[in-house]
Amino acid sequence: MDNSSGTALLDLARNRYDRTLELLERMVLTESPTGDAAGVSAVADQVRELFAEHHAEVSVREGEWGTHLVMDIPGAGASRDAAPVLFIGHSDTVWPEGTLAEMPFRIEDGIAYGPGIFDMKSGLLIMHQGLSVSAELGSSRPPVRVIVVGDEEIGSPSSRELLLASAEGVSAVLGFESPHPGGALKMGRLGSTRLRLEITGRASHAALDPDGGVNAIEELVDQILALRKVVGSAQEAAPGDVLCNVGTIAGGGKTNVVPAAASVEVGLRFRTPDVENQVLASIRDLAPVRPDAQLQVHTLSQRPAWQADAADEELLAAVEAAAQDAGLPAVGGHPAAGAGDTNFLGSDLPTLDGLGPDGAGAHADHEQVRLESIPERIALLAALLARL
Repeated sequence: MDNSSGTALLDLARNRYDRTLELLERMVLTESPTGDAAGVSAVADQVRELFAEHHAEVSVREGEWGTHLVMDIPGAGASRDAAPVLFIGHSDTVWPEGTLAEMPFRIEDGIAYGPGIFDMKSGLLIMHQGLSVSAELGSSRPPVRVIVVGDEEIGSPSSRELLLASAEGVSAVLGFESPHPGGALKMGRLGSTRLRLEITGRASHAALDPDGGVNAIEELVDQILALRKVVGSAQEAAPGDVLCNVGTIAGGGKTNVVPAAASVEVGLRFRTPDVENQVLASIRDLAPVRPDAQLQVHTLSQRPAWQADAADEELLAAVEAAAQDAGLPAVGGHPAAGAGDTNFLGSDLPTLDGLGPDGAGAHADHEQVRLESIPERIALLAALLARL
């Protein structure tokens, strides 16, 4: 692609600026916290409406978390019969309903703010507008399959199998989550597992029959210490490969009753599959310390570690060539600490994530997108599709 073509790409992307901003505001103003099926489905409806322009064949999966969408879009030109490329996104956010009252959509000094704007409603628009610019230029590109799920922020419990099925037969996976600061792509992600340890003890009067009870809270404390020992051993053997956060503890009631139940939720992050498997197996092998106490370990969500490989490097090289085609600076790519839906696919398929626009503050009250980066990402995607 010559310099004039690169200029044309950016010009077409910039011509869509006002419309993209209008769509972004509409999407951010539609609050869609995970678990709010109506809000999640409303955003999915907006996405579906946009992708009608691309003659998408749409499959809708309704459930307790709202709508999950899968859309198949035909290819164009010489690549029309190639294997499809999979686009991954989500419509849910971490922000509870009513957040807009305290954190309104606004634009100041070239920055747009609002709940879910960076993670990842702006990324959903990059998918659409990049395809539109590609079509406007008449570029050759492979078919595209788009999946937008409604429960990503809690580990995709109801959409994981749909994600895996959607990846069958695709040549590459592109995630449109937020990038690293400055716009570098995410190439590899830590694995993420959420566990709940549940203790069942036996209630009794704390003064009249203290020995007749089994204190579930005391058992839970011992189990947390045992879990920390497992994690500590793994950290000593492989520094930096394991992160652990004890996030929620529940149990007990009155101080004159030996508590019969207690639980803890724990978040774990893993750099490599080997350490992940070792630590999780050791935690599941934990045994009660007290006679008659019962311990159950439940997996709430699990995303496997994704370590970048040669196929991912090759895909990044295509992105860098596309950036050059579009007259953009080098993009770059490196691993991310946070997990996402690309974890499910990155170890098996050429995968990159972070193709959303540049910004900051994912899950924070200063969540923002740098508006200048939106047309840049649109042009980058259009150029990349021509190379896949």
